[in-house]
Amino acid sequence: MSEEPTTATGKASGVSEGTTSSNEHSARQSRQLTRDGNLPAPPLRLRFPVKRVVFLVITGVALYFVWPRIVLLFSQVPELRTITWFWFLIIALLETLSFACYWGLMRVALGEKSWFVVGTTQLASNAFSRVVPGGAASGGSVSYQMLTRAGAPPARVLTALTATGLFSPAVLFALPLISIPAIFTGPPVDRSLLRSAQIGAVVFFFIVAVGALFLFTDRPLQEVGRVAQRIINRSRRRREPVEELPETLVKERDLVKGVLGDRWWEALLYAGGNWLLDLGALLAALASTGARPRASLVLLAYVVAALLGMLPFTPGGLGFVEVGLVGTLQLAGVSPAQAVLATLAYRLVAFWLPIPAGLVAYVLYRRRYGGPLEREVVRGASPP
Repeated sequence: MSEEPTTATGKASGVSEGTTSSNEHSARQSRQLTRDGNLPAPPLRLRFPVKRVVFLVITGVALYFVWPRIVLLFSQVPELRTITWFWFLIIALLETLSFACYWGLMRVALGEKSWFVVGTTQLASNAFSRVVPGGAASGGSVSYQMLTRAGAPPARVLTALTATGLFSPAVLFALPLISIPAIFTGPPVDRSLLRSAQIGAVVFFFIVAVGALFLFTDRPLQEVGRVAQRIINRSRRRREPVEELPETLVKERDLVKGVLGDRWWEALLYAGGNWLLDLGALLAALASTGARPRASLVLLAYVVAALLGMLPFTPGGLGFVEVGLVGTLQLAGVSPAQAVLATLAYRLVAFWLPIPAGLVAYVLYRRRYGGPLEREVVRGASPP
């Protein structure tokens, strides 16, 4: 039997060019594996950050419309010197009690006995969320790491953060219901504030209805889990698929029910105290300027401002809250000059002073529990 003729390269002439190319590619991979001891890295694919670009565009457009008002508002900061110092002490005391109520809510949700752990965690995460874009998501990431490092079970921390994240806003939306009797028995109310009260009432009852549905039945929650799981897996096809999300949601729901248990009334008192004492700080700021508006109307203005603070465009709603609060206070009957001065005094204590307090709290926390937080906190704080 004769041998097949070969080419100058020593390869049989019957071997196709495609096979030759494939063999050469395999040889290159083998040499790469021999040199590095690892498989060759996959080709780099650049991803266009669509979500971040859209987020930045929306933020830019929003700031474009409110920026002149923000500049005008903060130009009045020197006028704060006209307010007597003891008013700032009263506002600070009310804000301190408001923070303490939120610590109590977290203690109930976590089953944590230590006020130190909950207090330092909330102060540090609150300060972090006010200097880094991402708002509540950034603060939640910090809270999770600090609480788990202090010894709290990770599953319990996640459940507690979720429970308080739903429970506290629900109480906020319920606050306008308090002002309804005063609205109907007092002088006429501006239509914008009345509409805010109506929207707040509708949202509150919607939250209660949906919450009750998810709390006491499994099927709606499982359906939500299936839809969410399908969306997540379609958006991340190159990653390991998410499985058993419906069952996980049901288990977490049961944990939330177990978290509050018979202590739901404590959670309600703490959540209500948190918002109402903060409202009291705003009323004290108004009193410091000589304004005496109806508290029921200030409550409506306060709820609108709190909703603006939940917008993720700027840390803590900075700028949007100030502009919105000045406008709604004027609708409540406060003069423009008094509304600006009261807003600046209130935000000085409620927004700016907790930032250095959070830094001190984090230093105290580290002295007891050590080490800095993981880098994942910073990465998770970027806008969606």
